[in-house]
Amino acid sequence: MQALHGSLVALVTPMSLNGDIDYVSLEKLIEWHIAEGTNGIVSVGTTGESSTLNPIEHLDVIDFTVKHVNKRIPVIAGTGANSTQEAIELTQESKKLGSDYALLVTPYYNKPNQRGLIAHYEAVADSVDIPQILYNVPSRTACDLLPSSVQVLSEHKNIVGIKEALDSMDRIKELVKISSHAANNFSIYSGDDPTFMESLALGAHGVISVAANIVPKSISHICSMVKSNNLNGAKELNFINKELFRLLFVESNPIPAKWMLYKMGLIQNAIRLPLVELDGTYQDDVMSEIKQLGIL
Repeated sequence: MQALHGSLVALVTPMSLNGDIDYVSLEKLIEWHIAEGTNGIVSVGTTGESSTLNPIEHLDVIDFTVKHVNKRIPVIAGTGANSTQEAIELTQESKKLGSDYALLVTPYYNKPNQRGLIAHYEAVADSVDIPQILYNVPSRTACDLLPSSVQVLSEHKNIVGIKEALDSMDRIKELVKISSHAANNFSIYSGDDPTFMESLALGAHGVISVAANIVPKSISHICSMVKSNNLNGAKELNFINKELFRLLFVESNPIPAKWMLYKMGLIQNAIRLPLVELDGTYQDDVMSEIKQLGIL
């Protein structure tokens, strides 16, 4: 199993104007990220529009990514679902395709309680022998995986970490404490770009980042500097990206990220309904910022 740390990009899924997956652009993005120092790729997560890819497309994108990465860096397959059986099947198929890890978002819309969340994750972990990362993002799912539940789940040999997208340093501190006392290796990954550097400084092991789609080298350098205890350097570089972090979430992710990548010439201007192109009221600010960062 390849180690998973540092900057892990929540990669967008490029599309053609007719809505098909744009595999030519996807290959270029993969090569760019490896060259820029990205430490791992999340394939078909939230940022990859997992909610609008059909099951065949979902697995085809993971398969393509695994093959073209070719073990150079870890590939983390997004396999979460609000149906436990569907999550099991996606995770099983992703393992067969050669994914290094699976990332499973908490079941959305049906609002399970903590017992239900524990039972859901244990069922997947019992069914598929692949390293699995929990993913908590209450703003999207309407449920919150509490640290007490994470502690229980961290005891399972196939559950190796959590992506925590709640922007709470108290929550990160609780999770880092759980990690430090876990019987098995259990890692903490920030899922919130504006606070990820602070999470790393508190002991998190990496970030699953939307911003890494736009400034992969910068996010990777911040992670490296924190790891080497160069906190001043990390803070300076992180501050440069502060406005970018804000603009990436002025509308639902991945709307701003895909529009930026389009303007950078890396993908076509395509996103699937019900998401639409970045609203015109934000476009001037976004253009100004990416020019300021020197990435246009």
